[in-house]
Amino acid sequence: MKLKGNIVDIQNRRIFKGEISIEDGIIKNIQEKDCEENHYILPGFVDAHIHIESSMLVPSEFAKIAVKHGTVATVSDPHEIANVLGVKGVEFMIENGKQTPFKFNFGAPSCVPATSFESAGAVINSDDIKTLMANPDIKYLAEMMNYPGVIYHDAEVLKKIEWAKHYNKPIDGHAPGLRGDDLTKYMSVGISTDHECFTYEEALEKLQKGMKVIIREGSAAKNFKALIGLLDEHYENMMLCSDDKHPDDLLLGHINELCVRAVAKGNDVFKVLQVACVNPVNHYNLDVGLLHVGDSADCTVVGDLKDFKTHQTYINGELVYDNGISKIKPIAFENLNNFNTNSKEVSDFRLESTDDAEALEANKIRIIECLDGELITNQLTEEATIVEGNIVSNTDTDILKVAVVNRYKDEKPVIAFIKNFGLKEGAIASSVAHDSHNIIVVGVSDEAICKAVNLIIENKGGICAVSDSEEQIVSLPVAGIMSDKDAETVGKQYADLDQMAKQLGSKLNAPYMSLSFMALLVIPSLKLSDKGLFDGNSFQFTSLFAN
Repeated sequence: MKLKGNIVDIQNRRIFKGEISIEDGIIKNIQEKDCEENHYILPGFVDAHIHIESSMLVPSEFAKIAVKHGTVATVSDPHEIANVLGVKGVEFMIENGKQTPFKFNFGAPSCVPATSFESAGAVINSDDIKTLMANPDIKYLAEMMNYPGVIYHDAEVLKKIEWAKHYNKPIDGHAPGLRGDDLTKYMSVGISTDHECFTYEEALEKLQKGMKVIIREGSAAKNFKALIGLLDEHYENMMLCSDDKHPDDLLLGHINELCVRAVAKGNDVFKVLQVACVNPVNHYNLDVGLLHVGDSADCTVVGDLKDFKTHQTYINGELVYDNGISKIKPIAFENLNNFNTNSKEVSDFRLESTDDAEALEANKIRIIECLDGELITNQLTEEATIVEGNIVSNTDTDILKVAVVNRYKDEKPVIAFIKNFGLKEGAIASSVAHDSHNIIVVGVSDEAICKAVNLIIENKGGICAVSDSEEQIVSLPVAGIMSDKDAETVGKQYADLDQMAKQLGSKLNAPYMSLSFMALLVIPSLKLSDKGLFDGNSFQFTSLFAN
């Protein structure tokens, strides 16, 4: 097979007319010669850090869409399914992905559960990490979110890191806001990347200390604008990632979109493509070709180097996408799950006010302030709204009741309050709730909250919206976090649900993605788990009442 066109040689920073000869999936020859074709042939895009589960698609369905955007590989942390099903969940992801040509590169989840301050469905300990690291299908130790455990020398955390070193596999970081001496300590154990930088100054310090910074632009967390100014000088040590990509967003674009934006900002196209295509392959030692003789033929054909519109995608020389048609086929699989809680009563979501004036400090309570497009939150103190002894939502001040319900066993829901969701009616809920994937819900009344939670329980997983007259759900029967349907179906269902949430009043860009991170304790400042309200700065539980 031969490919002809403008060949983009990233390493030598040149573009030339030529012909690529491919035999048995390998590039046998690259010849400079004139041809009529005016399209551009470049190495395929690589997402340097993503949780496939966040697309709500199993790997085979994710691959079917990703190749439409010129993506040939991902560096994938199966952390989400691992928190539900443990090693069995990781194995499900690997096996499903293997049945496609797409190059999934899965890591061993390092933090399952992410903390001891929440209830997860499984545990992956250092012995499990040893077993996973010995598996050639596991390419790296996935994001070490427990940075306090690293800094303060937690024995179990350090054992996991040592097994990665033993098998000579990279160690991914996750350290939002970590600076100074604590950052130096964190890096000293061999942690080599971070995708959590949310300011230019933080990312610059990490780059200067030798860490590779991955610019993240997902459905909820968007750091491209803050960090893209670093690319021109530091392109050799940067990569691009989605981290979490909802299905409707994935249908529209992937890493190619970030290349469009980076080039539009005046960045050198060769530097952009090194960040998007080359650096992940080199850093993680991936079996992904870079358009050299002897490489596997993993490449994309695009119309130009400004819009990066994909015409064709090849993996191992196989045409997997051709002008609007994905050639990756559906795969049959078993729906694995772990859902063991019974339906709730409205009274379960009642929160009694305290009669202790000193404790309540004139009815002052701590509020989670959700920030649109960010995983971090702020902590506010506001006056509680009390009706007949029950602390309730207040749509006028946009302070709404939020609850987390343990989905692995019957427990009383934990209640707090949140600002910026904007709902004026009903409730929205999800069993996609990082990291343990319990049920999280926000609503204007206890009745709406209970209705939404029970809809999730009835379906053994999903995301939903309810009003007085309507209810909608995207069922997620695979581990309670993924659909067993195709991307187009899930994407449309999700878009419709997103629209309903906004009709209920939400002003957030991605309300369900933002909701899913309100239980993520490892990212400051104030979050909620099934065990209580959690201060991510002091890394301990705190009281709802501001005493």
